[in-house]
Amino acid sequence: MTETTTPPQPPAAASPAEALLSIANVRVMADDACILDLPALTIGAGESAAILGANGSGKSTLVKLITRQLYPAYGADVRIFGQDSWNVFDLRKLLGIVSTTEQLDFDADPPLEALDCVVSGFFASRGLWAHQHYTREMVDASLAALEDAGASHLIGRSMASLSTGEARRVLIARALAHRPHALLLDEPCAGLDPAARHHFLDMLRGIARTGITLLLITHHIEEILPEIDRIIMLRGGRLDRDGAKGELLTSETLTGLFGLPIEVTSRGDWYDAAIRHLP
Repeated sequence: MTETTTPPQPPAAASPAEALLSIANVRVMADDACILDLPALTIGAGESAAILGANGSGKSTLVKLITRQLYPAYGADVRIFGQDSWNVFDLRKLLGIVSTTEQLDFDADPPLEALDCVVSGFFASRGLWAHQHYTREMVDASLAALEDAGASHLIGRSMASLSTGEARRVLIARALAHRPHALLLDEPCAGLDPAARHHFLDMLRGIARTGITLLLITHHIEEILPEIDRIIMLRGGRLDRDGAKGELLTSETLTGLFGLPIEVTSRGDWYDAAIRHLP
């Protein structure tokens, strides 16, 4: 690694006051089938929301639409942070992303050390390369993010050597080190054991209290943080319901969404769901 005092090039302009997502007339096609059909959806700045739905409901497609891995059919209007056109590397500097798919990329060869993984988030790349010049400020921000994520002790370890929970904390640090406008969490607890999930969700609550916009994609309502109040339900690639958590996280709505008899219970500000087994 070669440290330099040369400042990085700033990303394309975007205001934190702009909506994270504003879309209209969106249709995403795959093999002549429409896998996402959303006439309109807006997620405002500073508004945290959970996208809830069964497998195949369109959650992953929506994530890829936001991260510019997929593009809709002609005639759609998709604006991320108020802009309809993005250099994908600039966008990823403003949108912190944590997902199991991303973690698999960092586990692969060649080995990637934990601190390098976090610093490389400033360049939206996997690792650091000779043409990338990082600054002392970037290193300090990365060290602080690792400390906040409870992952400082992992410095010097390769990502492939970490447990699922440890690697997820490093990815959170990577996502937050460059102070993004929003954090996109795509099934962030997948693969975590109950203890690791508990600690991970507790860490996310601390992040949510800082005021950063959170977008949580999940099909587990027990992972929806108390700080998230808006629920957006997808079913069959379409918007099923959109509203306040207290109104939508009910046995009736979850039964309709997943097509199974589901019993919803609340524990303070948390919710649980279980399949109702008929006698």
